[in-house]
Amino acid sequence: MGILSGLLLLPLAPVRGTAWIADHLLQEARRQTHDPRAVQARLAALNRALDEGVIDEAAFEREEERLLTLLERPSRPVGRTTTTNPAQRRHV
Repeated sequence: MGILSGLLLLPLAPVRGTAWIADHLLQEARRQTHDPRAVQARLAALNRALDEGVIDEAAFEREEERLLTLLERPSRPVGRTTTTNPAQRRHV
Protein backbone atom coordinates (compact mmCIF):
# COMPACT_ATOMS: atom_id res chain seq x y z
CA MET A 1 0.00 0.00 0.00
CA GLY A 2 1.42 3.32 -1.03
CA ILE A 3 1.60 6.43 1.08
CA LEU A 4 -1.21 8.16 -0.82
CA SER A 5 -3.62 5.23 -0.59
CA GLY A 6 -2.67 4.76 3.07
CA LEU A 7 -3.57 8.37 3.80
CA LEU A 8 -6.81 8.17 1.84
CA LEU A 9 -7.90 4.99 3.58
CA LEU A 10 -6.85 6.14 7.06
CA PRO A 11 -10.40 7.19 8.06
CA LEU A 12 -11.54 3.59 7.42
CA ALA A 13 -8.97 2.09 9.82
CA PRO A 14 -11.39 1.85 12.78
CA VAL A 15 -13.95 0.08 10.61
CA ARG A 16 -11.37 -2.38 9.29
CA GLY A 17 -10.09 -3.01 12.81
CA THR A 18 -13.59 -3.61 14.12
CA ALA A 19 -14.33 -5.99 11.25
CA TRP A 20 -11.09 -7.88 11.95
CA ILE A 21 -11.96 -8.25 15.65
CA ALA A 22 -15.52 -9.35 14.83
CA ASP A 23 -14.21 -11.95 12.38
CA HIS A 24 -11.81 -13.39 14.95
CA LEU A 25 -14.51 -13.47 17.63
CA LEU A 26 -16.83 -15.32 15.24
CA GLN A 27 -14.11 -17.86 14.41
CA GLU A 28 -13.45 -18.52 18.10
CA ALA A 29 -17.16 -18.85 18.88
CA ARG A 30 -17.58 -21.37 16.07
CA ARG A 31 -14.53 -23.30 17.23
CA GLN A 32 -15.85 -23.49 20.79
CA THR A 33 -19.36 -24.37 19.67
CA HIS A 34 -18.23 -27.26 17.48
CA ASP A 35 -15.41 -28.57 19.68
CA PRO A 36 -16.39 -32.16 20.55
CA ARG A 37 -15.09 -31.81 24.12
CA ALA A 38 -17.22 -28.71 24.70
CA VAL A 39 -20.30 -30.43 23.24
CA GLN A 40 -19.72 -33.48 25.42
CA ALA A 41 -19.38 -31.25 28.49
CA ARG A 42 -22.68 -29.58 27.61
CA LEU A 43 -24.30 -33.01 27.22
CA ALA A 44 -23.03 -34.00 30.69
CA ALA A 45 -24.40 -30.76 32.16
CA LEU A 46 -27.70 -31.38 30.39
CA ASN A 47 -27.92 -34.86 31.93
CA ARG A 48 -27.19 -33.42 35.39
CA ALA A 49 -29.91 -30.79 34.89
CA LEU A 50 -32.41 -33.52 34.01
CA ASP A 51 -31.36 -35.64 37.00
CA GLU A 52 -31.72 -32.66 39.34
CA GLY A 53 -35.12 -31.75 37.92
CA VAL A 54 -34.02 -28.39 36.58
CA ILE A 55 -35.41 -29.17 33.11
CA ASP A 56 -38.20 -31.42 31.95
CA GLU A 57 -37.93 -34.42 29.60
CA ALA A 58 -39.12 -32.51 26.52
CA ALA A 59 -36.55 -29.74 26.93
CA PHE A 60 -33.86 -32.35 27.57
CA GLU A 61 -34.70 -34.23 24.36
CA ARG A 62 -34.72 -31.06 22.23
CA GLU A 63 -31.35 -29.89 23.51
CA GLU A 64 -29.85 -33.38 23.41
CA GLU A 65 -30.87 -33.75 19.77
CA ARG A 66 -29.29 -30.40 18.92
CA LEU A 67 -26.04 -31.29 20.69
CA LEU A 68 -25.86 -34.76 19.14
CA THR A 69 -26.33 -33.17 15.72
CA LEU A 70 -23.33 -30.94 16.43
CA LEU A 71 -21.26 -34.00 17.34
CA GLU A 72 -22.30 -35.94 14.23
CA ARG A 73 -21.67 -33.09 11.81
CA PRO A 74 -18.18 -33.22 10.33
CA SER A 75 -16.17 -30.24 11.44
CA ARG A 76 -15.29 -27.78 8.73
CA PRO A 77 -12.27 -25.53 8.92
CA VAL A 78 -13.13 -22.24 10.54
CA GLY A 79 -12.02 -19.23 8.60
CA ARG A 80 -12.61 -17.40 5.42
CA THR A 81 -13.77 -19.28 2.38
CA THR A 82 -11.50 -19.27 -0.65
CA THR A 83 -14.41 -19.50 -3.06
CA THR A 84 -14.97 -16.37 -5.12
CA ASN A 85 -18.48 -17.29 -6.24
CA PRO A 86 -20.94 -16.24 -3.47
CA ALA A 87 -23.39 -18.95 -4.54
CA GLN A 88 -20.82 -21.62 -3.70
CA ARG A 89 -20.06 -20.31 -0.20
CA ARG A 90 -21.47 -22.22 2.75
CA HIS A 91 -22.06 -20.55 6.08
CA VAL A 92 -22.39 -22.31 9.42
